[in-house]
Amino acid sequence: MSNVLISGASGFVGRNLSAHLANLGYGITKLVRSNQPGNNELLWSELDKLITADVDVIIHLAGKAHDLKNTSKPQEYFDVNTGLTTQLFDNFLKSKATHFIYFSSVKAAADTVDGVLTETVKPNPHTPYGKSKLKAEEYISDQQLPAGKFVYIIRPCMIHGQGNKGNLNLLYKFVSKGIPYPLAAFENRRSFLYIENLNFIIGLLIKGNTVPSGIYNVADDASLSTVEVVTIISQTLNRKPNLWFVNRAVLKFAATIGDKLRLPLNSERLKKLTENYVVSNQKIKDALQVANLPFKTQDGLKKTIESFNN
Repeated sequence: MSNVLISGASGFVGRNLSAHLANLGYGITKLVRSNQPGNNELLWSELDKLITADVDVIIHLAGKAHDLKNTSKPQEYFDVNTGLTTQLFDNFLKSKATHFIYFSSVKAAADTVDGVLTETVKPNPHTPYGKSKLKAEEYISDQQLPAGKFVYIIRPCMIHGQGNKGNLNLLYKFVSKGIPYPLAAFENRRSFLYIENLNFIIGLLIKGNTVPSGIYNVADDASLSTVEVVTIISQTLNRKPNLWFVNRAVLKFAATIGDKLRLPLNSERLKKLTENYVVSNQKIKDALQVANLPFKTQDGLKKTIESFNN
């Protein structure tokens, strides 16, 4: 039985991925900061033990997420997203582990997308979050890999599923209260990633040694507009979509007021809800030799909304 070490195992993705891999028969060890580690846990402060540990796969999820309120200092992102990654990767190179999976982000490549984002784009992040993720990617890519080791830098787009507390959950609460969706005038398309599709991909990546090391975007097979997302939420709640086509200029002005007063609708959130951000997953599917991911975009979204409803 292979053993997997996971950092950030207590987060949304970490909990789901740990359960999925455990069901596949993998032994799970959590990398934690606690001063009193429990069973099947390893302390960050004792990473040197990783060199002789019985670990085959390392999955690095831990990181500082993008702060929508912009209250975090830029250095905090680099301390966590870059610093912890380089520390863990250095120990991986010395360890017996054969696979290292680093969870980066599509934001390490681009903050906005014209057309479809592929792995061939020249990275140009503008935020400390994206820059810190990219710097970690560059460090990993610059190291010489010993024979028999595989490294996968994956760039997921917005991940959703049961237990998710991100923007999708906020949109659900908005619609479930019967509040009209006022952003219908924005015509946009976005890629999403259902947690079960992500679990499926990671399971295949660590199964063997057939996938080349490299950078891979991870997304569902199809993109959706925010209006389509609101419609799916409404249908799941057995309601008719309540869509308002408010003038875009008025909404952008309202968002600037939200920036100053720290209201739910601010410029950052307006951008996330209305921007185009379509991500190609063709490279990872070709590498895994799969035509389609197990869950269709719409079906995965419905399952997530149903979990909110329950």
